[in-house]
Amino acid sequence: MAYAEKVYKVRNGKQTKQYTWRARYKRPDGTWGSEPGFPTKTLAKEWGEGQEASIREGRWIDPALSRVTFGAFTKKWMAAQTPRGRTVINRWELLERHILPRWEHAPLHAITWFDVDAWSRTMTCAQSVVGHALTLMSQIMTGAVDARHIQVNPLYGRRKTGKSNSAAAGPRKSSEEEKWAPPETVLRLARRMGPVNGLLVLTTGWTGLRWGEGIGLHRRNTLLTRRQAYDGGFFECPILRVEADEGEVAEYSVREEGVKRKKRIQRLEPPKNATSVRDIDVPPFLAALLQKHLVEWPHDYVFSTPSGTWWWRNNWGILIRPAADGRGATKRHGRWPAKEAWEPIMPGLTMRDLRHTHDTWQAEDNVAPVLAHEQAGHKFPGIKGVYQHPTPEMRQYRLEALQRRFERAMRNLGWSDVWDV
Repeated sequence: MAYAEKVYKVRNGKQTKQYTWRARYKRPDGTWGSEPGFPTKTLAKEWGEGQEASIREGRWIDPALSRVTFGAFTKKWMAAQTPRGRTVINRWELLERHILPRWEHAPLHAITWFDVDAWSRTMTCAQSVVGHALTLMSQIMTGAVDARHIQVNPLYGRRKTGKSNSAAAGPRKSSEEEKWAPPETVLRLARRMGPVNGLLVLTTGWTGLRWGEGIGLHRRNTLLTRRQAYDGGFFECPILRVEADEGEVAEYSVREEGVKRKKRIQRLEPPKNATSVRDIDVPPFLAALLQKHLVEWPHDYVFSTPSGTWWWRNNWGILIRPAADGRGATKRHGRWPAKEAWEPIMPGLTMRDLRHTHDTWQAEDNVAPVLAHEQAGHKFPGIKGVYQHPTPEMRQYRLEALQRRFERAMRNLGWSDVWDV
Protein backbone atom coordinates (compact mmCIF):
# COMPACT_ATOMS: atom_id res chain seq x y z
CA MET A 1 0.00 0.00 0.00
CA ALA A 2 1.45 3.32 -1.03
CA TYR A 3 2.12 5.96 1.58
CA ALA A 4 3.91 9.32 1.95
CA GLU A 5 6.78 10.31 4.24
CA LYS A 6 8.40 13.61 5.11
CA VAL A 7 11.82 14.49 3.75
CA TYR A 8 13.47 17.32 5.68
CA LYS A 9 15.76 19.71 3.85
CA VAL A 10 19.37 19.94 4.99
CA ARG A 11 21.40 23.16 5.03
CA ASN A 12 25.08 23.33 6.00
CA GLY A 13 24.90 19.75 7.19
CA LYS A 14 22.00 20.41 9.55
CA GLN A 15 18.38 19.37 9.22
CA THR A 16 15.98 22.30 8.88
CA LYS A 17 12.25 22.56 9.66
CA GLN A 18 11.43 22.76 5.96
CA TYR A 19 10.32 19.55 4.27
CA THR A 20 8.74 18.01 1.21
CA TRP A 21 6.94 14.70 0.78
CA ARG A 22 8.20 11.51 -0.75
CA ALA A 23 5.95 8.85 -2.27
CA ARG A 24 6.62 5.22 -1.35
CA TYR A 25 5.12 2.35 -3.32
CA LYS A 26 5.60 -1.41 -3.87
CA ARG A 27 7.51 -2.23 -7.06
CA PRO A 28 6.72 -5.37 -9.13
CA ASP A 29 9.58 -7.28 -7.47
CA GLY A 30 8.24 -6.53 -3.97
CA THR A 31 10.82 -3.89 -3.09
CA TRP A 32 9.87 -0.37 -2.12
CA GLY A 33 10.24 2.36 -4.70
CA SER A 34 10.25 6.06 -3.96
CA GLU A 35 9.79 9.40 -5.68
CA PRO A 36 10.68 12.63 -3.83
CA GLY A 37 9.73 16.27 -4.34
CA PHE A 38 5.97 16.47 -3.65
CA PRO A 39 4.69 19.61 -1.92
CA THR A 40 1.89 17.83 -0.02
CA LYS A 41 1.28 14.46 1.59
CA THR A 42 -1.86 13.92 -0.48
CA LEU A 43 -0.10 14.42 -3.81
CA ALA A 44 2.72 12.06 -2.82
CA LYS A 45 0.32 9.33 -1.72
CA GLU A 46 -1.88 9.68 -4.81
CA TRP A 47 1.17 9.43 -7.03
CA GLY A 48 2.32 6.26 -5.26
CA GLU A 49 -1.15 4.73 -5.53
CA GLY A 50 -1.14 5.56 -9.23
CA GLN A 51 2.13 3.63 -9.63
CA GLU A 52 0.70 0.59 -7.84
CA ALA A 53 -2.44 0.73 -10.01
CA SER A 54 -0.27 0.78 -13.15
CA ILE A 55 1.67 -2.21 -11.82
CA ARG A 56 -1.52 -4.20 -11.23
CA GLU A 57 -2.72 -3.36 -14.75
CA GLY A 58 0.61 -4.33 -16.35
CA ARG A 59 1.33 -0.87 -17.81
CA TRP A 60 3.85 0.42 -15.26
CA ILE A 61 6.99 2.23 -16.42
CA ASP A 62 9.88 2.56 -13.98
CA PRO A 63 10.33 6.32 -13.39
CA ALA A 64 14.09 5.84 -13.21
CA LEU A 65 14.10 4.45 -16.77
CA SER A 66 11.95 7.28 -18.09
CA ARG A 67 14.58 9.72 -16.80
CA VAL A 68 17.34 8.08 -18.87
CA THR A 69 18.69 10.63 -21.33
CA PHE A 70 18.04 10.38 -25.04
CA GLY A 71 21.79 10.18 -25.70
CA ALA A 72 22.32 7.28 -23.30
CA PHE A 73 19.40 5.31 -24.70
CA THR A 74 20.48 6.05 -28.29
CA LYS A 75 23.82 4.29 -27.69
CA LYS A 76 21.95 1.27 -26.34
CA TRP A 77 19.50 1.31 -29.25
CA MET A 78 22.21 1.64 -31.90
CA ALA A 79 24.17 -1.26 -30.37
CA ALA A 80 21.08 -3.47 -30.63
CA GLN A 81 20.49 -2.78 -34.33
CA THR A 82 21.86 -4.91 -37.16
CA PRO A 83 21.28 -2.91 -40.36
CA ARG A 84 23.54 -2.81 -43.39
CA GLY A 85 26.83 -0.99 -42.92
CA ARG A 86 25.95 2.12 -44.91
CA THR A 87 22.77 2.54 -42.86
CA VAL A 88 24.87 2.59 -39.68
CA ILE A 89 27.04 5.39 -41.11
CA ASN A 90 24.04 7.43 -42.17
CA ARG A 91 22.37 7.08 -38.78
CA TRP A 92 25.47 8.16 -36.86
CA GLU A 93 25.96 11.13 -39.18
CA LEU A 94 22.39 12.27 -38.50
CA LEU A 95 22.84 11.76 -34.77
CA GLU A 96 26.17 13.51 -34.42
CA ARG A 97 25.54 16.41 -36.80
CA HIS A 98 21.91 17.20 -36.04
CA ILE A 99 20.11 15.24 -33.32
CA LEU A 100 22.46 14.74 -30.36
CA PRO A 101 23.70 18.34 -30.11
CA ARG A 102 20.11 19.28 -29.19
CA TRP A 103 18.69 16.16 -27.53
CA GLU A 104 21.58 14.19 -26.04
CA HIS A 105 20.94 15.27 -22.43
CA ALA A 106 17.14 15.45 -22.58
CA PRO A 107 15.34 12.82 -20.43
CA LEU A 108 13.17 10.53 -22.51
CA HIS A 109 9.98 11.46 -20.67
CA ALA A 110 10.63 15.18 -21.28
CA ILE A 111 10.71 14.93 -25.10
CA THR A 112 7.50 16.22 -26.67
CA TRP A 113 6.36 16.59 -30.27
CA PHE A 114 5.83 20.33 -29.71
CA ASP A 115 9.53 20.81 -28.86
CA VAL A 116 10.80 18.45 -31.57
CA ASP A 117 8.62 20.08 -34.23
CA ALA A 118 9.81 23.54 -33.19
CA TRP A 119 13.42 22.37 -33.30
CA SER A 120 12.99 20.88 -36.78
CA ARG A 121 11.92 24.29 -38.11
CA THR A 122 15.23 25.81 -36.96
CA MET A 123 17.33 23.30 -38.92
CA THR A 124 19.17 24.80 -41.90
CA CYS A 125 19.93 21.55 -43.72
CA ALA A 126 18.02 20.11 -46.66
CA GLN A 127 14.37 19.18 -46.16
CA SER A 128 15.19 15.53 -46.84
CA VAL A 129 17.76 15.54 -44.02
CA VAL A 130 15.21 17.09 -41.64
CA GLY A 131 12.79 14.31 -42.52
CA HIS A 132 15.42 11.60 -42.02
CA ALA A 133 16.38 13.08 -38.64
CA LEU A 134 12.77 13.09 -37.43
CA THR A 135 12.26 9.54 -38.68
CA LEU A 136 15.36 8.33 -36.86
CA MET A 137 14.32 10.08 -33.64
CA SER A 138 10.90 8.45 -33.87
CA GLN A 139 12.47 5.02 -34.40
CA ILE A 140 14.62 5.50 -31.29
CA MET A 141 11.65 6.69 -29.23
CA THR A 142 9.65 3.67 -30.38
CA GLY A 143 12.57 1.55 -29.19
CA ALA A 144 12.30 3.30 -25.81
CA VAL A 145 8.62 2.30 -25.67
CA ASP A 146 9.49 -1.30 -26.53
CA ALA A 147 12.21 -1.28 -23.84
CA ARG A 148 9.59 0.05 -21.35
CA HIS A 149 11.37 3.32 -20.72
CA ILE A 150 8.32 5.42 -21.70
CA GLN A 151 4.66 4.62 -22.30
CA VAL A 152 4.17 6.21 -25.71
CA ASN A 153 6.26 7.63 -28.52
CA PRO A 154 5.20 11.30 -28.84
CA LEU A 155 6.68 11.47 -32.35
CA TYR A 156 4.82 8.51 -33.84
CA GLY A 157 2.60 9.38 -36.79
CA ARG A 158 3.22 13.12 -36.47
CA ARG A 159 3.96 15.43 -39.40
CA LYS A 160 5.99 18.61 -39.45
CA THR A 161 4.03 21.83 -39.27
CA GLY A 162 4.96 25.12 -40.87
CA LYS A 163 8.14 25.75 -42.82
CA SER A 164 11.68 24.97 -41.75
CA ASN A 165 14.78 27.06 -42.36
CA SER A 166 16.20 24.40 -44.67
CA ALA A 167 15.96 26.80 -47.61
CA ALA A 168 18.89 28.64 -46.04
CA ALA A 169 21.12 25.73 -46.96
CA GLY A 170 20.95 26.79 -50.61
CA PRO A 171 18.71 26.58 -53.65
CA ARG A 172 17.25 23.33 -54.84
CA LYS A 173 19.30 21.44 -57.39
CA SER A 174 18.57 22.42 -60.95
CA SER A 175 17.70 19.78 -63.51
CA GLU A 176 21.23 20.16 -64.92
CA GLU A 177 22.69 19.20 -61.54
CA GLU A 178 20.51 16.09 -61.27
CA LYS A 179 22.77 14.30 -63.69
CA TRP A 180 22.42 11.65 -66.30
CA ALA A 181 25.06 11.21 -68.98
CA PRO A 182 24.86 10.67 -72.75
CA PRO A 183 26.45 7.38 -73.86
CA GLU A 184 29.27 9.26 -75.61
CA THR A 185 30.17 10.86 -72.28
CA VAL A 186 30.25 7.50 -70.49
CA LEU A 187 32.49 6.07 -73.22
CA ARG A 188 34.90 9.03 -73.10
CA LEU A 189 35.13 8.76 -69.30
CA ALA A 190 35.70 4.99 -69.51
CA ARG A 191 38.50 5.41 -72.08
CA ARG A 192 40.19 8.06 -69.95
CA MET A 193 40.11 5.80 -66.88
CA GLY A 194 41.53 2.78 -68.69
CA PRO A 195 40.50 -0.81 -69.50
CA VAL A 196 40.05 -1.91 -65.87
CA ASN A 197 38.64 1.08 -64.00
CA GLY A 198 36.92 2.32 -67.13
CA LEU A 199 35.22 -1.03 -67.52
CA LEU A 200 33.53 -0.48 -64.14
CA VAL A 201 32.29 2.87 -65.47
CA LEU A 202 30.90 1.19 -68.61
CA THR A 203 29.34 -1.64 -66.62
CA THR A 204 27.62 0.77 -64.26
CA GLY A 205 26.28 2.87 -67.12
CA TRP A 206 25.01 -0.09 -69.14
CA THR A 207 23.72 -2.30 -66.27
CA GLY A 208 22.86 0.08 -63.41
CA LEU A 209 24.89 -1.73 -60.76
CA ARG A 210 25.09 0.02 -57.40
CA TRP A 211 28.56 1.06 -56.24
CA GLY A 212 28.85 -1.70 -53.61
CA GLU A 213 27.48 -4.29 -56.04
CA GLY A 214 30.05 -3.29 -58.66
CA ILE A 215 33.17 -3.47 -56.52
CA GLY A 216 31.84 -6.61 -54.83
CA LEU A 217 31.21 -8.45 -58.10
CA HIS A 218 33.01 -11.80 -57.99
CA ARG A 219 34.13 -13.57 -61.13
CA ARG A 220 31.98 -16.58 -60.19
CA ASN A 221 28.92 -14.34 -60.64
CA THR A 222 30.08 -12.78 -63.89
CA LEU A 223 28.81 -13.84 -67.31
CA LEU A 224 26.58 -16.64 -66.09
CA THR A 225 23.78 -17.60 -68.48
CA ARG A 226 20.08 -16.91 -68.28
CA ARG A 227 18.08 -19.60 -70.13
CA GLN A 228 14.33 -19.39 -70.63
CA ALA A 229 11.90 -21.18 -72.92
CA TYR A 230 10.96 -18.89 -75.80
CA ASP A 231 9.36 -19.19 -79.25
CA GLY A 232 9.72 -22.97 -79.50
CA GLY A 233 13.33 -22.87 -78.30
CA PHE A 234 15.28 -21.01 -75.66
CA PHE A 235 16.28 -17.43 -74.97
CA GLU A 236 19.80 -17.13 -73.58
CA CYS A 237 21.88 -14.15 -72.52
CA PRO A 238 24.86 -13.49 -70.23
CA ILE A 239 24.13 -12.09 -66.77
CA LEU A 240 25.77 -10.55 -63.72
CA ARG A 241 24.44 -12.02 -60.47
CA VAL A 242 23.90 -10.05 -57.27
CA GLU A 243 23.92 -12.67 -54.54
CA ALA A 244 21.60 -12.83 -51.54
CA ASP A 245 24.28 -13.36 -48.88
CA GLU A 246 27.24 -11.39 -50.19
CA GLY A 247 25.68 -9.07 -52.71
CA GLU A 248 27.69 -5.92 -52.14
CA VAL A 249 30.61 -4.37 -50.30
CA ALA A 250 29.67 -2.08 -47.41
CA GLU A 251 32.01 0.55 -46.01
CA TYR A 252 31.38 2.04 -42.60
CA SER A 253 32.76 3.12 -39.26
CA VAL A 254 33.20 0.84 -36.26
CA ARG A 255 32.87 2.61 -32.94
CA GLU A 256 34.86 1.25 -30.02
CA GLU A 257 33.99 2.23 -26.48
CA GLY A 258 36.54 4.65 -25.05
CA VAL A 259 38.25 5.21 -28.42
CA LYS A 260 37.62 8.59 -30.04
CA ARG A 261 38.86 7.70 -33.50
CA LYS A 262 36.45 5.60 -35.57
CA LYS A 263 37.81 2.61 -37.45
CA ARG A 264 36.77 2.31 -41.11
CA ILE A 265 36.16 -1.21 -42.36
CA GLN A 266 34.75 -2.97 -45.43
CA ARG A 267 32.85 -6.21 -45.58
CA LEU A 268 30.49 -8.14 -47.80
CA GLU A 269 26.83 -7.80 -46.83
CA PRO A 270 23.44 -8.82 -48.22
CA PRO A 271 21.86 -6.35 -50.66
CA LYS A 272 19.63 -3.63 -49.25
CA ASN A 273 16.37 -5.55 -49.88
CA ALA A 274 14.96 -8.70 -51.45
CA THR A 275 14.40 -7.12 -54.88
CA SER A 276 18.09 -6.17 -55.05
CA VAL A 277 18.95 -9.88 -55.30
CA ARG A 278 18.80 -10.29 -59.07
CA ASP A 279 20.40 -11.35 -62.33
CA ILE A 280 21.24 -8.42 -64.61
CA ASP A 281 21.17 -9.05 -68.36
CA VAL A 282 24.34 -7.92 -70.16
CA PRO A 283 24.35 -6.55 -73.74
CA PRO A 284 26.69 -8.29 -76.23
CA PHE A 285 29.40 -5.61 -76.47
CA LEU A 286 29.77 -5.47 -72.68
CA ALA A 287 29.83 -9.26 -72.38
CA ALA A 288 32.72 -9.36 -74.87
CA LEU A 289 34.67 -6.71 -72.93
CA LEU A 290 34.07 -8.50 -69.63
CA GLN A 291 35.10 -11.85 -71.10
CA LYS A 292 38.41 -10.43 -72.28
CA HIS A 293 38.95 -8.74 -68.92
CA LEU A 294 38.33 -11.97 -66.97
CA VAL A 295 40.95 -13.79 -69.04
CA GLU A 296 43.58 -11.17 -68.28
CA TRP A 297 42.60 -10.17 -64.73
CA PRO A 298 44.25 -12.28 -61.98
CA HIS A 299 41.96 -11.39 -59.07
CA ASP A 300 38.67 -12.84 -57.79
CA TYR A 301 36.84 -9.52 -57.73
CA VAL A 302 36.23 -8.24 -61.22
CA PHE A 303 36.68 -4.53 -60.47
CA SER A 304 39.16 -4.60 -57.62
CA THR A 305 42.26 -2.48 -57.14
CA PRO A 306 45.46 -3.67 -58.88
CA SER A 307 46.36 -5.52 -55.67
CA GLY A 308 43.01 -7.35 -55.59
CA THR A 309 41.41 -5.43 -52.70
CA TRP A 310 38.12 -3.54 -52.76
CA TRP A 311 38.10 0.11 -53.67
CA TRP A 312 37.38 2.63 -50.92
CA ARG A 313 34.97 5.35 -51.99
CA ASN A 314 37.44 8.16 -51.34
CA ASN A 315 40.23 6.40 -53.25
CA TRP A 316 37.92 5.85 -56.20
CA GLY A 317 37.04 9.53 -55.99
CA ILE A 318 40.71 10.38 -56.49
CA LEU A 319 40.49 8.55 -59.83
CA ILE A 320 37.11 9.63 -61.15
CA ARG A 321 37.17 13.29 -60.13
CA PRO A 322 40.02 14.45 -62.39
CA ALA A 323 38.80 12.11 -65.13
CA ALA A 324 35.33 13.70 -65.12
CA ASP A 325 36.18 17.23 -63.96
CA GLY A 326 39.45 17.73 -65.83
CA ARG A 327 42.91 18.64 -64.53
CA GLY A 328 45.93 20.74 -65.35
CA ALA A 329 49.19 19.39 -66.72
CA THR A 330 51.94 18.52 -64.23
CA LYS A 331 55.67 18.01 -64.65
CA ARG A 332 57.59 14.97 -63.51
CA HIS A 333 58.37 15.18 -59.80
CA GLY A 334 60.58 12.52 -58.24
CA ARG A 335 58.97 9.15 -58.81
CA TRP A 336 55.72 10.77 -59.92
CA PRO A 337 55.47 10.90 -63.73
CA ALA A 338 54.36 13.95 -65.69
CA LYS A 339 50.65 14.19 -66.45
CA GLU A 340 49.00 15.71 -69.47
CA ALA A 341 46.17 18.18 -69.06
CA TRP A 342 42.63 16.81 -69.25
CA GLU A 343 39.71 18.86 -70.44
CA PRO A 344 36.51 18.38 -68.40
CA ILE A 345 34.19 15.64 -69.67
CA MET A 346 31.28 16.07 -67.24
CA PRO A 347 32.16 17.90 -64.00
CA GLY A 348 30.64 16.41 -60.87
CA LEU A 349 29.65 13.09 -62.47
CA THR A 350 29.52 10.26 -59.90
CA MET A 351 28.95 6.52 -59.95
CA ARG A 352 25.46 7.16 -58.56
CA ASP A 353 24.81 9.43 -61.54
CA LEU A 354 25.81 6.55 -63.81
CA ARG A 355 23.23 4.31 -62.14
CA HIS A 356 20.63 7.04 -62.67
CA THR A 357 21.87 7.27 -66.26
CA HIS A 358 21.10 3.62 -66.90
CA ASP A 359 17.56 3.91 -65.58
CA THR A 360 17.04 7.05 -67.65
CA TRP A 361 18.21 5.22 -70.77
CA GLN A 362 15.76 2.39 -70.05
CA ALA A 363 12.90 4.88 -69.85
CA GLU A 364 14.05 6.61 -73.04
CA ASP A 365 14.18 3.26 -74.85
CA ASN A 366 10.69 2.31 -73.61
CA VAL A 367 11.89 -0.77 -71.75
CA ALA A 368 8.93 -2.50 -70.09
CA PRO A 369 8.63 -0.94 -66.60
CA VAL A 370 8.37 -4.30 -64.87
CA LEU A 371 11.71 -5.33 -66.44
CA ALA A 372 13.33 -1.94 -65.80
CA HIS A 373 12.42 -2.20 -62.12
CA GLU A 374 13.75 -5.75 -61.91
CA GLN A 375 17.07 -4.90 -63.54
CA ALA A 376 17.57 -1.87 -61.26
CA GLY A 377 16.76 -3.91 -58.15
CA HIS A 378 13.56 -1.97 -57.44
CA LYS A 379 10.14 -3.29 -56.46
CA PHE A 380 7.52 -2.70 -59.15
CA PRO A 381 4.71 -0.94 -57.25
CA GLY A 382 1.05 -1.81 -56.98
CA ILE A 383 -0.93 -4.83 -58.05
CA LYS A 384 0.90 -4.83 -61.41
CA GLY A 385 4.01 -5.81 -59.51
CA VAL A 386 2.19 -9.01 -58.58
CA TYR A 387 0.61 -9.77 -61.96
CA GLN A 388 3.27 -8.66 -64.47
CA HIS A 389 6.53 -10.51 -65.10
CA PRO A 390 9.49 -9.89 -67.44
CA THR A 391 9.42 -12.07 -70.55
CA PRO A 392 12.23 -13.18 -72.88
CA GLU A 393 10.85 -10.83 -75.54
CA MET A 394 11.07 -7.90 -73.14
CA ARG A 395 14.64 -8.88 -72.26
CA GLN A 396 15.67 -9.18 -75.89
CA TYR A 397 14.21 -5.76 -76.66
CA ARG A 398 16.12 -4.17 -73.77
CA LEU A 399 19.43 -5.76 -74.76
CA GLU A 400 19.04 -4.71 -78.38
CA ALA A 401 18.29 -1.13 -77.30
CA LEU A 402 21.38 -1.00 -75.08
CA GLN A 403 23.51 -2.48 -77.85
CA ARG A 404 22.21 0.07 -80.37
CA ARG A 405 22.92 2.87 -77.92
CA PHE A 406 26.53 1.70 -77.62
CA GLU A 407 27.04 1.29 -81.35
CA ARG A 408 25.51 4.67 -82.14
CA ALA A 409 27.74 6.39 -79.57
CA MET A 410 30.82 4.66 -81.01
CA ARG A 411 29.92 5.91 -84.50
CA ASN A 412 29.33 9.42 -83.19
CA LEU A 413 32.77 9.40 -81.56
CA GLY A 414 34.41 7.91 -84.63
CA TRP A 415 35.84 5.02 -82.56
CA SER A 416 36.42 1.46 -83.61
CA ASP A 417 37.57 0.30 -80.15
CA VAL A 418 36.64 1.48 -76.66
CA TRP A 419 40.21 1.51 -75.41
CA ASP A 420 42.73 3.74 -77.12
CA VAL A 421 45.53 1.17 -77.52
